[in-house]
Amino acid sequence: MNAPLALAAAIGEVQEIADRIKAVDWQRVSTDLDAQGCAQIDGLLSAQECAALAALYPLEGMFRSQVVMARHGFGRGEYKYFSYPLPDLVAGLRTAIYPQLAPIANRWNMAMEIDVRYPARHADLIARCHDAGQLRPTPLLLQYGAGDYNCLHQDLYGEHVFPLQVAILLSEPGLDFSGGEFVLTEQRPRMQSRPEVVPLRQGDAAVFAVHHRPVQGTRGVYRVNLRHGVSRLRSGHRHTLGIIFHDAT
Repeated sequence: MNAPLALAAAIGEVQEIADRIKAVDWQRVSTDLDAQGCAQIDGLLSAQECAALAALYPLEGMFRSQVVMARHGFGRGEYKYFSYPLPDLVAGLRTAIYPQLAPIANRWNMAMEIDVRYPARHADLIARCHDAGQLRPTPLLLQYGAGDYNCLHQDLYGEHVFPLQVAILLSEPGLDFSGGEFVLTEQRPRMQSRPEVVPLRQGDAAVFAVHHRPVQGTRGVYRVNLRHGVSRLRSGHRHTLGIIFHDAT
């Protein structure tokens, strides 16, 4: 069975994905995001779905561009941005997760006294992006081999930025690869950076802040900046699906 057919067989109905996402404890996700700037969702995708998504990487015609990280000083490894129309599973995840995160994003902006508010539906956010000339889809597949890593960075892409994103690990640590931990750093004013390592397994998702988040201090709320990356792979191969909710210029 070729990769697109395998993907179709793996994902079942899009409604099944939506139901799975609704069943997540989003209150716990919200609490973890407030406390750490990151939350983990265990087992969001099945092993079959993960394998089918990873199998898309070598295919032509599904992606709008490929980035070899070493050429740009981003690290080592590579990634590809999907083109529109997105694969059903990727589109379904993007559409179903966004409404769960929009209230958190709006609450964060209110706390940080940022005037931007996000619509309830993802389609309306995309319309806002496209009206501003941000027309290129941002969901991506990342591929790492032994010795590869991803430098700490932020996925901004244009004027309109949704402040939360999702990474789903498609490979199994200890079986497909070793090393390659998902890493966040948080920089608070007048303090050294705080690292956070998220112990993902295959199919697990990390929800995390794109740029900054509010933190309650003794003198009120202040913003802290976050960056994310991947530590060096010691062996094997690692694939990740990245779900970014705003489009790019």
